[in-house]
Amino acid sequence: MIEVKKVTFIYKEENKKEKVAIKNLNLNIPSPSFWAIVGANGSGKSTLARLMNGLLIPTYGDVIVDGINTKEEERIWEIRQKVGLVFQNPENQIIGMTVEEDVAFGCENLGLSPKEIEERINFALSSVGMDEYRNYPPHLLSGGQKQRVAIAGVLAMLPKYIILDEPTTMLDLRGRKEILNIVRELYEKEKISIILITHNMEEAVLAERVIILDNGEIKFIGTPREVFNLESEIFKWGLDLPLVTKLSKILQERGFDIYYPILTIEELRKCL
Repeated sequence: MIEVKKVTFIYKEENKKEKVAIKNLNLNIPSPSFWAIVGANGSGKSTLARLMNGLLIPTYGDVIVDGINTKEEERIWEIRQKVGLVFQNPENQIIGMTVEEDVAFGCENLGLSPKEIEERINFALSSVGMDEYRNYPPHLLSGGQKQRVAIAGVLAMLPKYIILDEPTTMLDLRGRKEILNIVRELYEKEKISIILITHNMEEAVLAERVIILDNGEIKFIGTPREVFNLESEIFKWGLDLPLVTKLSKILQERGFDIYYPILTIEELRKCL
């Protein structure tokens, strides 16, 4: 379990002013589970992701990963093995000359045997559908393929949790669907806990639980259906409803016998 206990994080900006990014936040994320953390720009989503991975240390409070406090400097590498972080821009974490080299990097730092490294590379590349590209230079890949490689690099570490920080922002529709399908399969087949950071409400529908973050504070935690039933509050927090949910409301207002809120196109099709 990832436990966030009364965590506050304060940035010190260049003008020496302090900015409170996370405010006295409490949260428990069990394993395995699939969570989405949503919020407008500046709500504290990325800061929270980095706190859970140990890239940032709380100004006040504690983040505890499977019993290990992120403030224990001598165990920070152990925490990052447990909690993998995939960034918005895959080029920020791809460093190998080939796909295979990049995926192997983290495993090599663990001091694993060549045989085990090879097994982990095979598992990771197969899981993200990139096995045939193992000898490709990463710079020749598409944006979606680069993001798959970034996920594979984290996956090869065999993490218990994977945090994805806006992983589809730089992708087209096809690439976005591919990455989200991979994320869902990692949760369903490999039982890896997923924490999806996003401002895209269509993506939040995939999760079991959704956290709404606003100005560094948790405003609501619930299922996607519970969240999207808070229409007026959603707008107040700088978010929007999925298009299919908006459409279902319009159809309901025009006399169609459908329930609200509809979350997916498939749900709407069945209702109609």
